[in-house]
Amino acid sequence: MQDVWPRLPIVIMDDADDIEAMFYYSGISPTPPKLVYRTGSAKAPWVKPTGLESYRKLKQVRGVFGHKLNVVWKDVGPRVRDLLNAQRVAWTSIDVVRFITDGNGDEKLHGPVVLWVGVRPNSLLGEEAFNSSAEILNLLASFDIDDVEVEYRESVYKRSAGPALLRSVSNVNTTVDVRGPLTPALGLPIAASDRPGAQGTMALYFAEGGHSDKVLGLTCHHVLFKTDATTNDGYTFAAASAPRKYVQLLGTRAFDKLLASIKIRIDRHGIMVEIYEGQIKRLELRSYVGDEDDIAEAMKELKKTQGLLDDAKEAIKNLERFYEKVEKEWSEPGQRTIGHVRSSPAVAFNVGPEGFTEDWGAFELDGPKFKDAFMGNFIDLGAFSDSNLTTGRRLV
Repeated sequence: MQDVWPRLPIVIMDDADDIEAMFYYSGISPTPPKLVYRTGSAKAPWVKPTGLESYRKLKQVRGVFGHKLNVVWKDVGPRVRDLLNAQRVAWTSIDVVRFITDGNGDEKLHGPVVLWVGVRPNSLLGEEAFNSSAEILNLLASFDIDDVEVEYRESVYKRSAGPALLRSVSNVNTTVDVRGPLTPALGLPIAASDRPGAQGTMALYFAEGGHSDKVLGLTCHHVLFKTDATTNDGYTFAAASAPRKYVQLLGTRAFDKLLASIKIRIDRHGIMVEIYEGQIKRLELRSYVGDEDDIAEAMKELKKTQGLLDDAKEAIKNLERFYEKVEKEWSEPGQRTIGHVRSSPAVAFNVGPEGFTEDWGAFELDGPKFKDAFMGNFIDLGAFSDSNLTTGRRLV
């Protein structure tokens, strides 16, 4: 195995290094992460800005394409993960990126491929990072890769807030007619979190493929981004540290409509309670007068109506509890975040020989929110009396 230790000089941290740690990733996000350690410091030392007109050279983070690491990542990635676990590194993310740095004028400097490891703040010391980097580089060398650097940054992994989506239920459930917008069926009402008034729907789910277990949702570009005669910008999510463009379930109007629909169902059951109570009073009178057959019929109808009354009262209780749950757990927009945009090219017209319009955007779903209720691509057709539309045939 190739010895890579000479590439990793141990650096004694001083004030200059503290400044590098704070500003090394300037530009990649509004709040760039703090550098912990990097293997390329000897070959590409960071230069502290000096002078009256000094300024930081800003970075941009980009994905990596066409590199040998892409080909072997399905084997290398899990081994890097296992190596970090064995070293007891409190890692939060592992990315493969390339940085572009401002040069002179409009010049852009393209850096090497970087295996970028996020670690919990204040969890990794310089010597520990040195040893960890050495083993990672030796691992890469075993795959004949010697042009990749390793960098550690402070990073905190945080799942999206809010509850998981709800399971679909049978037609006899009292919430079946109102819970659809909170279940992972097709046609979910969505909106970009920074544009909750511009609402749209999700078309379908699709897997990222390869060795990834991630699932994405498909919608229109104009749902996720402002698109008009003067604005039509494409978007690509660069890397885990970049600011995310979040997608939420239910825009402002759609959420208000959901709450209103629950109240309507409660009111309808309330009306039926009054009707059933009136019927019961009349049937109770009939059960004491008339002939034997009339009394028997009245008793039969009384039993059935009492059951309907009990069902209506139970439905009201269930719907009131459901309303409270929705209002408590889903009312804040952040509670309805379900993913972030991965790719959404600008709207294009006259595409291909048929002259179609290209208007799409893909967003990565927050897995834990969908895990328990996700059933794949299916449409909820609601409650039907037609015997041809059974529960089993509602899955398409």
